[in-house]
Amino acid sequence: MNLFEKEALVQQKAEELEHATPEAILQYAVETFPNITFACSFGAEDVVLVDMLQKISPGTDVFYLDTDFHFKETYETRDKMMEKYGMKFVQVKPEITPEEQAQQFGEELWKSDANQCCNIRKVQPLTKILSKYDAWITGIRRDQAPTRANSKKVEYDTKFGLIKFNPIAHWTTEDVWNYIRENNVYYNPLHDNNYPSIGCEYCTRQVMPGEDPRAGRWSGQEKTECGLHK
Repeated sequence: MNLFEKEALVQQKAEELEHATPEAILQYAVETFPNITFACSFGAEDVVLVDMLQKISPGTDVFYLDTDFHFKETYETRDKMMEKYGMKFVQVKPEITPEEQAQQFGEELWKSDANQCCNIRKVQPLTKILSKYDAWITGIRRDQAPTRANSKKVEYDTKFGLIKFNPIAHWTTEDVWNYIRENNVYYNPLHDNNYPSIGCEYCTRQVMPGEDPRAGRWSGQEKTECGLHK
């Protein structure tokens, strides 16, 4: 399938699946693209999709970007989920260790150049792992940020050259938490402590009442995305 055919298919399916349930979209995704993977960050949206995938296609690969800088609660969430579902997450690591990064680029690169830090510890590893697949699934939602407001349920990801599925793009925060409660899904305990969006420990802070939900990410910088989503 060439690029033109892929883009035509994506546009057609995006229209057809716009009002489909997340489960129906996942079912279509795994049946149409057996060589597909899900990128899990262990946030609320992603634990929901792990739960759905385990019911629909438990054999589908689920990976996470291990930046070496996650909160201990994030690693605990990973372990709890592996125990609950009897599954394994594919660990994707950067090419260099935190110590090598400090030697090459200076201490606390996330302070001096957050974009470069994200590129080394997230974007480059993601590019490498996605090169092995034909499609990927994410937990992004339209109301998370202005940069995500136009996300389709099915897209052609020009950045990585593959089909991208966003099954819960239309969901609200309330929808996410309703699913978690109704299905008894384990979630990152940081969510109960004013962390609506959870990234690396050094670049994530608590969000106070009245603040934008993503205000805790790269606080004090103009940066709002890590670069994983165009």
